[in-house]
Amino acid sequence: MSPLWNPMDLSRFRVSYDRGELAETDLKPTPLAQFETWLREAAGSGLPEPNAMTLSAVDEEGRPTARMVLLKGADAAGFRFFTNYGSRKARAIAAHPQVSLLFPWHAVHRQVEVRGTAEKLGTGESAAYFRSRPRDSQLAAWASRQSSPLADRAALEARMAELERRWPAGTEIPVPDFWGGFLVRVDSVEFWHGRASRLHDRLRFEALRPDAPLDDPEAWRVRRYAP
Repeated sequence: MSPLWNPMDLSRFRVSYDRGELAETDLKPTPLAQFETWLREAAGSGLPEPNAMTLSAVDEEGRPTARMVLLKGADAAGFRFFTNYGSRKARAIAAHPQVSLLFPWHAVHRQVEVRGTAEKLGTGESAAYFRSRPRDSQLAAWASRQSSPLADRAALEARMAELERRWPAGTEIPVPDFWGGFLVRVDSVEFWHGRASRLHDRLRFEALRPDAPLDDPEAWRVRRYAP
């Protein structure tokens, strides 16, 4: 059997991109409206977790780091997600706040890349989202010192059991001081649509000023880029 990394083997995974195109006239007037349209269409296609995105950043030592996270909000101000502030990704953001968010909607032959600067959300907004989470997820936020070494799985489960005893059902779970949200203030949003012969469409909204509102058509220009 040939090894998996043999190009003769990998060629069988090739996909023919044949689900339409993306022209300038197809775009909504703002990056927010265009993103919301594509997100609805991705969800309508049956794609699981269309709000899943790859967060890319550069850590304290200048090394790239990437992690899948879930988008929890998008509005005129930017894109929001939540995490442990002691995690590898959060430490990287503290060192270098410029980030990229990639939505890999392969099933519908589309991708969206958001680039911008991440900043911590206020404690009130983070607390409001924390309290909306399922109870087990609230406990898990306390149980996991994200990105810290673990002796084994049993240690994590023992910590979870301890917290379940500390805060039994009906008890309010406090918001951890090491947990919260980030807002990505956007510099650009690129919409990629697969095309035949790998001559893909790439249309990018680029901000004309700092902190350009994502719902303001006068704050953005659109450029086409070679695939």
